Amino acid sequence: MGSRENARQPSCVSMPEADLIIRPAQAGEGSILTALCIRSKAHWGYDSVFMAAAARLLRIGEAEIAAGSVLVASAAAQPCAVAAIVPLRRPHWCELSHLFVAPESLGRGIGRALFDAAIALAADRGAHHVSILSDPNAAAFYQKLGARRCGEAPSGVVPNRMLPLFEFPVARRSAAD
Repeated sequence: MGSRENARQPSCVSMPEADLIIRPAQAGEGSILTALCIRSKAHWGYDSVFMAAAARLLRIGEAEIAAGSVLVASAAAQPCAVAAIVPLRRPHWCELSHLFVAPESLGRGIGRALFDAAIALAADRGAHHVSILSDPNAAAFYQKLGARRCGEAPSGVVPNRMLPLFEFPVARRSAAD
């Protein structure tokens, strides 16, 4: 992704090798980004009942965007991935509340680049650790990036369903990675 300093600037971060730009989400993009999250989640084959129940958790709100908590990866001027960082009540902790890549953009390194940018944003906000409640289908992705599985937590969608819980120490990601 380039240097961590570049990720912290409010302007766009460009990745010429992939024609990818990572930037803060803009006012009015909430519905577009929410639709991207829903398409990404549906890619894993969840049925319509599950998707309807999950929709509220997949929403990207305009308040989150206004707070500067949402990042967008765009290729050819079209959003292809979204991530959001939310501060937790626990000192020096943030949660990666969203990280979704459009199905047609999977496997191209976009998720990793956006993860790196989200970790840099968390660091800018004073986080030393990032908590990640993962979809089971994304668990291997987070492990590959260096997140440590630290347990399970209940799903906000399906009663008695437990989801993988990860922790990522912010200091592990550096410009040299």
